[in-house]
Amino acid sequence: MPQANELLLKINNLSIVFGGLQAVSDFSCELYRGELLGLIGPNGAGKTTVFNMISGIYTPTGGEITFWDSSGKVHAIGRTSPASLNRIGIARTFQNIRLFTKMTVEDNVRVALHSRRTVNPLDALLRTNRFRNDEDLMKERTGELLSLFRIEDKKDELARNLPYGEQRKLEIVRALAANPSLLLLDEPAAGMNHHETDELMKLISFIRKEFSLTILLIEHDMHLVMGICERLMVLDYGRCIAEGPPDEIRKNPAVIKAYLGQDALTGEPSAGALASSAAMEKSNG
Repeated sequence: MPQANELLLKINNLSIVFGGLQAVSDFSCELYRGELLGLIGPNGAGKTTVFNMISGIYTPTGGEITFWDSSGKVHAIGRTSPASLNRIGIARTFQNIRLFTKMTVEDNVRVALHSRRTVNPLDALLRTNRFRNDEDLMKERTGELLSLFRIEDKKDELARNLPYGEQRKLEIVRALAANPSLLLLDEPAAGMNHHETDELMKLISFIRKEFSLTILLIEHDMHLVMGICERLMVLDYGRCIAEGPPDEIRKNPAVIKAYLGQDALTGEPSAGALASSAAMEKSNG
């Protein structure tokens, strides 16, 4: 649960322009330690663009992003590289899975552990005791993570040979290997069936508690969003149009109009809107 006044991430008036197109405009957000915040909105609303600015892939045109690491040190991260962000405690997954497909499951995780290693190139060249001890620790840590996600029996398989749902799990494992305090999940349920989504909900809740994580989540699956998020922010055309707990968001007229859509002729909710609204209501059951 969020802890009062213990900020982890603060975003002030974040904006970005691509070739004259305002993709995100004056987006502000405060994220507290231990919180699970959902960022939702229609396709093209700017959700992933916000993620890309937080994770160092895009440089904001305007605004500020401030992050407090696990030791309480303050970082202005608007122009920080993804590798540097990873080192201070920010990790993410992607909507389109980005594994090293020609490497084994185990090696995918070991790569993510690289920034946590304590050996130098000379240790590796000479195969010193420190190198061997570090190798043992990396192997042990990799095994622990894979075991938590119940894919330890697949450690020697190539990542590309895993079923889709297990590839999603591996991507999350790899993000967790960096020992983050903030985890950004970009549509983790994309391509999953209902059963897999239910398992994912349990998994996200588990890792949040097990790893003392703060999670910022983008997702279109309303069953997942309404089931695990304590607070939601809704983007439309790069602007935040609503914020609050799921029960308020599912009834918010601005969300129903802008996120779910209205019939252009009658002004009444469209068939798609009614279907999506029903999904929101069902998720409340």
